[in-house]
Amino acid sequence: MLQTVVVPLLAVAALFALWELAVALFDIPVYLLPAPSRIWVDSTANAWTLAGHTAATLKTVLLGFLVSVLVSLPLAVVITSSVWLANAVYPVLVLTQSIPKVALAPILVILLGTNELPRIVVTFLVAFFPLVIAIATGLLSVPGELIELGRSYRGSWLQMLWRIKLPYAVPMIFSGLKVAVTLSVVGAVVGEFVNADAGLGYFIVTSTAFFETPLAFSALILLSVMGIALFQLVVFVERRFFPWSAGAGQPMVA
Repeated sequence: MLQTVVVPLLAVAALFALWELAVALFDIPVYLLPAPSRIWVDSTANAWTLAGHTAATLKTVLLGFLVSVLVSLPLAVVITSSVWLANAVYPVLVLTQSIPKVALAPILVILLGTNELPRIVVTFLVAFFPLVIAIATGLLSVPGELIELGRSYRGSWLQMLWRIKLPYAVPMIFSGLKVAVTLSVVGAVVGEFVNADAGLGYFIVTSTAFFETPLAFSALILLSVMGIALFQLVVFVERRFFPWSAGAGQPMVA
């Protein structure tokens, strides 16, 4: 409890205290760097507006993340089942990641229209690549002895996938899910910067345009909290439903 909750909270509190002190000590203008107290005041005054934009961004994040999971899992299974398929698909995957998503977003707006779909596609494109790689790595890391054992029992390809490969790959799968869910927040904001009439990314653009910097920082903090909350949700699912996973409940230090 002390290491996982109290220490992080104290670290965050110390950071905000130093921030508040630095703004007061150096007399930094509000439009450049608002103090945490000013951000809090402006946030509470615009709480309902921020809540609406948060809900819009969260919807885009969850939809993009869900699509990335639904595409990444079968795609990883396909590319790990055949060397020929891997050689054919991997270059396409790398190509999709080599294109800057900020540059791609306006083109998607032209192709898909000025609706939520381009933002979901951008979110999906940002999130799915690390998830595919993590799942594929997990599936390929199964020891050959286990594969031979499954074959000796005349297990079918589907049985070995379901009973041997996927359970063994669970730690890598959840590592990919943790990365993908946080990147989904990034993708959603990128999409909102280009085309949106709601969402925290859109709110940041409009706030900074009118030099309402405290509100922009409020949206930024909410995005951080959203990413942390979604990450912890994936951690909870791993601990609750896959307690045997090597990564479940382990600290990220040696």
